Amino acid sequence: MEQPTLLNNRYRLLEPLGSGGMAVVYKAMDTMLERVVSVKILKEDYAKDEDFRERFKREAKAAANLSHPNIVTVYDFGLDEDQVFIVMEYIDGTDLKTLIRQKGHFSVEDTVGLMAQACAGVGYAHRAGLVHCDIKPHNMLVSKDYRLKVTDFGIARALATIHPEERSEVVWGSPHYFSPEQAAGGAPSPASDVYSLGIILYEMLTGQLPFEASESTELARMHREEPPLPPRRINPAIPEALEEITLKVLSKEPSSRYRTADQLGRVLLSFGGHITDKTGPVVLPQARNDKSPSLERPVYPQEVQAEPVNAPFPVDFGDEEPAFEEENASGIDWVTWGLGLLAFTAVLGLVPFWLYIYFSIRP
Repeated sequence: MEQPTLLNNRYRLLEPLGSGGMAVVYKAMDTMLERVVSVKILKEDYAKDEDFRERFKREAKAAANLSHPNIVTVYDFGLDEDQVFIVMEYIDGTDLKTLIRQKGHFSVEDTVGLMAQACAGVGYAHRAGLVHCDIKPHNMLVSKDYRLKVTDFGIARALATIHPEERSEVVWGSPHYFSPEQAAGGAPSPASDVYSLGIILYEMLTGQLPFEASESTELARMHREEPPLPPRRINPAIPEALEEITLKVLSKEPSSRYRTADQLGRVLLSFGGHITDKTGPVVLPQARNDKSPSLERPVYPQEVQAEPVNAPFPVDFGDEEPAFEEENASGIDWVTWGLGLLAFTAVLGLVPFWLYIYFSIRP
C-alpha cells in the first residue's frame, strides 16, 4: 500500500529514513508547528493486528512519559485511516550500529563518551520504573555532534508488572544483545539492560560481537553458558581497567553486574576521568572523518583525563552513588585493615598471659 503524503492533514512525509521489522520511519514536516520530525508508521500487515497496534501504542506512551536529553522525544500518536503512526523528534545523524560498521571499532574516548550518554538515557528509564528490554545499537541514534539518544521502547516493561519468578516461552529482544535471563525466558530487570549495554561496549571497543551464531537458539545458549573472549585479546589497546568493567557487565548472573545503567555510566565516567560531580559535564569527542581510529598504543585513564573539553553536555545519573566510587575512591581497603588490626590486638593481648604462665612455672 502506498503511503499517503500527508497524515492527519498535518504531517507531510518527505523521505524514508529506514525500515525495521514492524515499521517504516520517515523524515516529515509538521505543517502546524513548521518543524522537521520523524514519523514511524506501523507496516500494513501489523497495523491490521490489534495486538501489534496495542504494542505500538504502548511504545508511544512509554516513551512519551520519558523526558531526558538522551532519549528520543515522542510528540504525538495518531491514526489516519489504516495508518498507525508515532511522531518523534528528528535526529540529524545515524544509528550507532551503522557507525560501528563504518569504523570497525572506536577509540576509548569515543566509546566512553557515547556509552555514558546511553547509560544516562537508559538509567533515567530505570528510575522511571521501566526496563527497555531491547537495548541494541540499532536503537541508539547519534547526531552529527555525537549526541546519543535512545529510542524504540516497543517492548519496554514496567518494573511494577514484572514478577522475579515469571517464565515465558516467548523470548523478546534481539538475540545478539539480550541477557542470559532473557535468553532463558526469565524476568528482565534493569541489570538485563546493563548486560545489553555491555554487549554494545564490547562491540564498540573490539569491532566484534562477543557471541556469533547463525541460529537464535545457539546464540541464546552462548549468552547463558559461554564466557566471552576477553576484549584485550582482540584489541590490546584497551586498558585493563576498562576490560574488567566490560567483563563485569557481561556476567551471567544479574547480581554480579552493576545494578542499573546509572551505576555503569558513573563507573565509565569515573574511569575516563571526565566527571567531577554527579551532574557535571561529560567530555564528548568531536565528529571525526577517520573511519579507523589509531590504536598504535594503549590509552590510559590519565591520558583520557587530559583530553580537552570539546563538547560538554550534562549527563544526569540521578542521586544513586555507584559502588565503584565508594569502594575505590580512596584506594584503601578498610575492611582488610580493620581485620588485620583486630588480629594484631588479639595477639598483643595474649602477651601478658604467656608472661604470667612463664614466670609461674619457672623454677
